[in-house]
Amino acid sequence: MIRGRGAQMRSRNRACGVEEIKARRRQQERDLRKARKEKQLVSKRLPRGLQGDGEEMEIRETLITQEEVLQLYRRIQHGSDDRLAALRSLRQVLQLKKSQQMFVGFENSIHVLIGLFTSNLAVVQLEAAQCLLELSHSDDPSISLVCLPATPYLLTYLSGQSAKFTELCLYILGNLAAENETVRNQLLVQGVIQALAICLQSPHGAVVEAAAYSLSQMLQAKEAGEKIIPAVLEANLTPHLIRLLDVDSEFGMQTAVECAWCLHYIVSSGVNSECMISQGLVCQAVILLIALGRAIESGTTTDGVELLIYPVARCLGNLIASNGTARSKVLVHDGDLLRALSTFVSGFLQSRPFVTRECLWLLNNLTAGDEQFCSTIFCLNLLPAFLQLIPFSGGINTLVLMLLGNIAEMGLECCEKLRQQTDIFPALCTTLRTADPEAVRLALEVLNRILSHCQQACVLFANQGGIAALEVIQYNSNEEIRVRANFLMDRYFADKAPRCSDMGNFLNPSLSFPSRLMFNS
Repeated sequence: MIRGRGAQMRSRNRACGVEEIKARRRQQERDLRKARKEKQLVSKRLPRGLQGDGEEMEIRETLITQEEVLQLYRRIQHGSDDRLAALRSLRQVLQLKKSQQMFVGFENSIHVLIGLFTSNLAVVQLEAAQCLLELSHSDDPSISLVCLPATPYLLTYLSGQSAKFTELCLYILGNLAAENETVRNQLLVQGVIQALAICLQSPHGAVVEAAAYSLSQMLQAKEAGEKIIPAVLEANLTPHLIRLLDVDSEFGMQTAVECAWCLHYIVSSGVNSECMISQGLVCQAVILLIALGRAIESGTTTDGVELLIYPVARCLGNLIASNGTARSKVLVHDGDLLRALSTFVSGFLQSRPFVTRECLWLLNNLTAGDEQFCSTIFCLNLLPAFLQLIPFSGGINTLVLMLLGNIAEMGLECCEKLRQQTDIFPALCTTLRTADPEAVRLALEVLNRILSHCQQACVLFANQGGIAALEVIQYNSNEEIRVRANFLMDRYFADKAPRCSDMGNFLNPSLSFPSRLMFNS
């Protein structure tokens, strides 16, 4: 969603550039999902730490035959004396996709496994649950449907006395919910949201984390906005999620990560943001980001902190883009927050560029149309570090240029500071000579804003090779870029250098700049 700003934001040809940025951000989101899947954070999780006491065994898929899987099934089916050993072996075998398909293909196999899962022998019950966990982790959507009869029992056991067993059931539910809408619909009817609300208030940190994980799996669904999020709001889960956005709590950072993603999914669904703001989400997110920034600066942070920064920054950015009240609450901490974001931008540039991009995006939403944030950036002398990011690709350069455009749009005072306090013109000239059309287009827009507000800048830009850079662009293959370059030459440098006559239909042009961009993903 893009929030414009009335007559000041007259936009010609802006939509194309914004759509390109949105496409890149969707790809970045897919890349992040892949990274998170590898770390087993939000996609299906198989917590080996919950396994039984049996030793791990290496299973070689080529050696597992259907007959061997069938023998294990018969051993657990007929109640032989070695049923427990057979369950442990089956759990290991079910780590293989081929074996999973073999097992569920046997008649009544799931019902037999569920029967053992509901056994009154705790050790048998636990091993059967481990087998269900392996099946729930399958990437075959059909297997989640096969496991559907287990869901009422899984929900029932969430109120049990064993924290370890409750945690195990939550991960099974979360894995099953990720795969199929039919499973999610049945869980909703069976009261999964109310059950998760209770688990989120558990005194056991592992249970709280698993409950947040299971909820995040539900909230990622395409039908979440229509079916799941209303139920979450009705059950008043959001205050618990906001409270857990605290790495210093007894539940730790991983729980905060899962809660942050839950809140992001809720906010980006288009829910009434006033509700989330009134519950303290903006203040909690800002305080958390500031604390993480200080921890990184002091070297006391832990591995994986970037996976918390990302959803918190995205959540805060969307709230600011959609609600003016959110911005007023952030202003109280403007300096501390901007310092933290600057720390993230530079600290994760090489290792986790998706964090750098997200923090730059949040900076764009903070500075769009807001003179105080733009002024604070100058006071903290953050711009020189941001200008150094312009040579970077992958969307980082365009986000920096958008940030510069937001600042230049504030008028003469900010443009004078850009001219006097930074090396902005060498950076723009370098960008104008690149092959990235979106970066070139944005650089031209930033340049137009500065030159329109600050006539003295024309001489400085010309003296630093700017006219030569514009002359090269006049022969660019991209018509829009060519027309914009011609316009700048005609408006500001007509008496200083010749230009080619290719004004096209560029009548009454407005070199506009996207403001307060918000993505619902």
